[in-house]
Formats: sequence, C-alpha cells, structure tokens
Amino acid sequence: MQSSRRIPLTTSVPARLFLCVAALVLVADQLTKLAIRSTRAPGESTQFVAGILDLTYVRNTGAAFGLFPGKQSIFIATSFVVLLVIAVYWRRARPDEWPVVVAMGSIAAGATGNLIDRVMLGRVTDFLAFSFIDFPVFNIADIGIVGGVGILVLWLLFGPEPGAPECEPGISEHEPGADA
Repeated sequence: MQSSRRIPLTTSVPARLFLCVAALVLVADQLTKLAIRSTRAPGESTQFVAGILDLTYVRNTGAAFGLFPGKQSIFIATSFVVLLVIAVYWRRARPDEWPVVVAMGSIAAGATGNLIDRVMLGRVTDFLAFSFIDFPVFNIADIGIVGGVGILVLWLLFGPEPGAPECEPGISEHEPGADA
C-alpha cells in the first residue's frame, strides 16, 4: 500500500495549533524584548550576524517604521480591533486549513506583543536592524504580523478555492489492486 505524499491542508485541532503558534510567537517576542531592555541602552547597537543583522535598541512611540509617533491610543485601539476581527472571523468561519490557522495565530500574537508594550511601557521595544539596507528597526511581533499577513496573501492567491477538494477528482491515493 503506497502512502500519499501530499501534505494535508487541514488540521484536526485548529484551536490547539492557533494557541501553540500564538504562544510561541508571543513568548519569543516578550522574552527577546525583555533581554534587550535588560542588557542594552537605548540607541545601543551591536553586530549580531556580520553584514546582515544588528541588535539595535530603539524605543518606538509610533506605528510600523516609527510612523505617527505619540499616537498610542490609536495604536492600542487598532490592536484591539485586529484581535476582535480575528476572534469574529474564527467564530464565524471556523478555519481548519493550517496555513490560515498559523497565520491568524501569528498575527494575533504580534498584535498582542506590541499591545503589551504600548500599555505597559507607553512604547514598543524594537531591536532587529538589517545592516545591509536602510530599513526600520523591528521586533519579533512585527515579524509575526508581517509573516502572518504574507501567509494569508499567499493563501488567497494560490490556495484552493473554498469548497474545492484537496485532491484532484479521479485521482486515488491507492494504486489499483493495492488492497489485494
């Protein structure tokens, strides 16, 4: 009997997968931010991966890329709206496709991680900086948000049509006579 080499697109435990991804991203985000705040002075930068990545402690009072500094109440409200949209979508759509579940968990964790910073510190701790290009300093929560949105965009563009079967019609997972 030959097994199928296809990766299933659905998960039987979407809530558990969502919580695992969200917990992993959130814990990584909060621990790395704590480590940076505990070991670096604001503005301090050290090489992490030569020619690629630096650790640069920045206190960001703005949105992504430092835009609109000082508008904390708007960013806090936006984070709550994002989390509410995810909760409503989860309740109504009950997604079980693992790329969608992973993306939603990642976005929720990123929004929560930056929300915690804004509420507790009045700013977001950023610390990852590309040294080979001029790009704003970012953090693990930002990676979660951008990565999750990227997964969703790819899923919308290249994922199966809603209601479409996972396998092409007429293709069997078993070779004829394999059960004999």
